[in-house]
Amino acid sequence: MKAVVIIPARYASTRLPCKLILPEVKSVTGRYIIEHVYQNVKQASRIDRVIVATDNQLIYDIVRGFGGDVEMTSVSHTSGTDRIAEVAGRLDADIIVNVQGDEPEMHASVVDQVIDTLVGDNVAVMATLANVITDTAELSNPHVVKVVLDNRGYALYFSRSQIPCVRDSKDPINEPGITFLRHLGIYAYKRDFLLQYSKLPASSLEQAEKLEQLRALSNGYKIKVAITGYTSRGIDTRDDLMAFLERYKHD
Repeated sequence: MKAVVIIPARYASTRLPCKLILPEVKSVTGRYIIEHVYQNVKQASRIDRVIVATDNQLIYDIVRGFGGDVEMTSVSHTSGTDRIAEVAGRLDADIIVNVQGDEPEMHASVVDQVIDTLVGDNVAVMATLANVITDTAELSNPHVVKVVLDNRGYALYFSRSQIPCVRDSKDPINEPGITFLRHLGIYAYKRDFLLQYSKLPASSLEQAEKLEQLRALSNGYKIKVAITGYTSRGIDTRDDLMAFLERYKHD
């Protein structure tokens, strides 16, 4: 099956403006954040193409400058899903992978795994990944999205809050039989579903949590979730940025 990665890339960011092309990142690492994402994803073996989707001319020019494949999209999109759906509508592909443009530590093996997860399931229209949370502080951190699964590995719910809530435990992360999962910001969609999905109205749960994937669950669609040993941390704040630069210096 033909799989294409699309990286939605917007210039505006409330907490960290123009983060994808910050010069300070390139001065330390030799690449912009969006370039790290692009080059990492490019190494995946299960994909046919990687495209950056943006409505910003500066991002477009920078991606072209490092040899990347990039397409301009409408300025009216309110979500990354809508942006990738516009590009997907012009493609001949079976699977579309959405990789967030602010995850410079995304590993190529993660891309291959999320594709294999979707290809290997006849029920799900989407697939995503998660890994095990071992740090108690992450349970209460709203920037760390959590997910709970049913017994077959399909997502029951995603939340910025701790889920599940272990009511009678003072140390929930060490509670026997309970595993807390961190959601990774990557999705694989069956292309035909993606084109329908982007036209669905935002659900109340999506609006409350600010998590687009809840639109699919609210409409009864199945999302298959696989567990990975890799972790990838999105850069949402300046603290996230500084932590990434420190990890890069010591890697």
